[in-house]
Amino acid sequence: MRIVLVAEAAQEFEDAVAWYEEQQSGLGRRLRDEIDLHLRWISVNPDMPRLRPGGYRRVNLRVFPYYLAYIVHNAQIWVLAVAHTYRKPEY
Repeated sequence: MRIVLVAEAAQEFEDAVAWYEEQQSGLGRRLRDEIDLHLRWISVNPDMPRLRPGGYRRVNLRVFPYYLAYIVHNAQIWVLAVAHTYRKPEY
């Protein structure tokens, strides 16, 4: 399935990568790699995470405190948010 990041999610993604890279060289790259890994997993298993109230699904990252919120619509996966679990737990 094709994955599309909405503009807000793409900006959150880039902001998070930049912030971690400022904290430590290479850490932003590790976040990018982890998000890419989870996006590939979602593309193969889009219906595996439970459907949440509001009609979206969510996958938590393993290392970084972020999650990917998405919906499946018209054979595409729309990533709605790359959200920090502590700053925006109910985002």
